[in-house]
Amino acid sequence: MAETLRFTVPACYDQKPAKWFLKDCCSLSTRMITRLKREKEGILMNGKILRTIDPVSAGAEVIITLPDEEPSFITPVEGVLDVVYEDAFLLIVNKPPYMPVHPVKQHQEDTLANIAAFYSGQKGERYVFRALNRLDRNTSGLVMICKDRFTAFKLKNKVEKVYFALVHGELRGSGVIDAPIGLRDDSKIVRCVRADGAPSVTRYEALFSSKEYSLLRLVLETGRTHQIRCHMAHLGHPLLGDDLYGGSRELIDRQTLHCGEMRFEHPVTAERIELSAELPKDMRRVIDDK
Repeated sequence: MAETLRFTVPACYDQKPAKWFLKDCCSLSTRMITRLKREKEGILMNGKILRTIDPVSAGAEVIITLPDEEPSFITPVEGVLDVVYEDAFLLIVNKPPYMPVHPVKQHQEDTLANIAAFYSGQKGERYVFRALNRLDRNTSGLVMICKDRFTAFKLKNKVEKVYFALVHGELRGSGVIDAPIGLRDDSKIVRCVRADGAPSVTRYEALFSSKEYSLLRLVLETGRTHQIRCHMAHLGHPLLGDDLYGGSRELIDRQTLHCGEMRFEHPVTAERIELSAELPKDMRRVIDDK
């Protein structure tokens, strides 16, 4: 089923070329605009075909009909889906630890994508599974699934996420870790801080501290693979359970990392959305036992 998007031309774009309105106000890429031009009624203004060179009129309704796409097949598997937010454009869920987001060779039918496919099928919906933020299998928390290309494009790098982590040792106050990250020479997986790495910045705030461990609130200014895990290990405070980066699995057998908050402007309604997900039971248990 084709996706239809509706926009009203603001006064500041009156009589300006449609191309700029489509780019600036509709967040369409040049590639998508080119594709829409080939569709019979891909771009309409007040019910008439709108060319990219045509001027747009203030107050006019522009309707964009995105071309159909065939969803990639993912085996639907019934399971528990903790839905935090959903509308016609987005599905945001609280992923438990130990669950991969996407199917891989070792995990074909026990992923978030499998359960989401079953859930959407039960509702009569069919769309490509697009997880905008890809949490590690052992990381828990909020995952944003975009139901169409436009939503994914508009929200890319526009979602504010807050993570929570339990780290070894006593860490108080707040701080900024500004240290470039790259692959370790002897590994294809493990990252480390190195001078020739990609710029990486992590902000942290201690919410609770003891001699054994601390609970941190973390915000990423960049989105590198394993950024929090690598930066905290570099600081001398690896995550509990994260033996890949020097953490101990004595109290918990997975890295204690949770995406607990998400904030963004809705790509269609412009509404400010703020969501949260409580710490999972295993992390709470470690805290409560102290």
